[in-house]
Amino acid sequence: MTSPLTTSASETRWTPRLWGTLLVLCAAMFLDALDVSMVGVALPSIGTELDLSTSTLQWIVSGYILGYGGLLLLGGRAADLLGRRQVFLVALGVFAVASLLGGLVDSGPLLIASRFIKGLSAAFTAPAGLSIITTTFAEGPLRNRALSIYTTCAATGFSMGLVLSGLLTEASWRLTMLLPAPIAVVALLAGLRLIPRSEREKDHRGYDIPGAVLGTASMLLLVFTVVQAPEAGWGTARTLLSFAAVAVLLTVFVAVERRSPSPLIRLGVLRSGSQVRAQLGAMAFFGSYVGFQFLVTLYMQSLLGWSALHTALAFLPAGALVALSSTKVGAVVDRFGTPRLIAAGFASMVVGYALFLRISLDPGYATVILPTMLLIGAACALVFPSLNIQATNGVDDHEQGMVSGLLNTSVQVGGAVFLAVVTAVVTANSHEGDSPQAVLDSYRPGLIVVTGIALVGLLITLTGLRTRRPQESVLVASSAPAGTASGTTTGADLGSASVSTPDAPAADSAPGAEKERVAVRD
Repeated sequence: MTSPLTTSASETRWTPRLWGTLLVLCAAMFLDALDVSMVGVALPSIGTELDLSTSTLQWIVSGYILGYGGLLLLGGRAADLLGRRQVFLVALGVFAVASLLGGLVDSGPLLIASRFIKGLSAAFTAPAGLSIITTTFAEGPLRNRALSIYTTCAATGFSMGLVLSGLLTEASWRLTMLLPAPIAVVALLAGLRLIPRSEREKDHRGYDIPGAVLGTASMLLLVFTVVQAPEAGWGTARTLLSFAAVAVLLTVFVAVERRSPSPLIRLGVLRSGSQVRAQLGAMAFFGSYVGFQFLVTLYMQSLLGWSALHTALAFLPAGALVALSSTKVGAVVDRFGTPRLIAAGFASMVVGYALFLRISLDPGYATVILPTMLLIGAACALVFPSLNIQATNGVDDHEQGMVSGLLNTSVQVGGAVFLAVVTAVVTANSHEGDSPQAVLDSYRPGLIVVTGIALVGLLITLTGLRTRRPQESVLVASSAPAGTASGTTTGADLGSASVSTPDAPAADSAPGAEKERVAVRD
């Protein structure tokens, strides 16, 4: 379903209202990233004032991840079924209220609860916002430009959050919790006026309640198990039984989705190689970066004795590079295609992580740390927008929320899983009372794991380059509503595949371009 603001491939200039809509959506994405990065620096102050243990402090971060990662699949499909505008604005309002409560509470459990609610609301704003963009801007150069700006706001928010948290925590940790509230309110008021109304999907043939319950339960349990595994022990009965339960829930979920007339996730989207590479690439990209940031923060603050602000400033070149390149990435995607940019970005990331292995107890910032930050900034500028473009190209409007939720789930699950793995590797190589050099040596295996994760992401992307032909590639399998032309599948069938070019320069977005629909069965 298109909106009154929907652009066509032949349009080159955006109206002021279109710019305003994009800025509102960017503000929500900016807030999500800002909130994640700000809370980490504030944790020591929170623990001191509220008298919280280390394990309780962990849940201030984990509570957000649990709500966000666990409900993204539901949030993405809800945007398609209930209306993207409605879902986005309601969730943004909940985010503002939860931010206000988080800055006013006086107990750990209430703070954790507010963080869970914020994560829950972000699980609805993120896929709804992305799907509003992909259904408003025509596939090709216009959408690529919009998505590059949108994803850049996430990286900018994350970088600014590190710096702002260092400054605000000096006054009070409560300011880090309260800051997102007024920004969210302003974005909400602007969104009420600017975001176009979107109709609910009318041909969905009912709601997939069993799928929603199973999908949400499996994601919640998976994230919970991964977050708790380093503390509980990876080989304990509790952890192994939790993983077994996740496997059972996911198996039943897949069986239900294959038979549902209106599935939470139409499994046919995974028939597309470009879609699978985008999802796996998102897991490797974010997982490696989160693990790297965790280790670097420990290294700079625990070993080098840098302040939180000093550490944040060390990361700033990466964020600045992403922000400065935001208006150019879309044009680069148009020219070279997403697979090449993702491969180049992962290669830059692998080199950056490998260079960081040279760290010592007395590093030279200009010769050791800065080159890594610049390479990672270049990687973020290339990979993150390209993954969003590759995942959403070729998908029908009525499934954009579903695919957006799936992509964001891959990002969050990848971050949670690989961070837990990196933490376990470092813990296994460290011992109480170790010398500073021994502690540094315990970080190196974790950095090697981080580098390996990025390398796997690069290899996955290279398979797309090897199989890609100049003028043809398979778009994400897309379904047609019931009652369309014969030859498409219905009900439990997995839809049809569009044959076009999602990853190549957007020649198929030209006016008059046609797409051949070929049925793909389960």
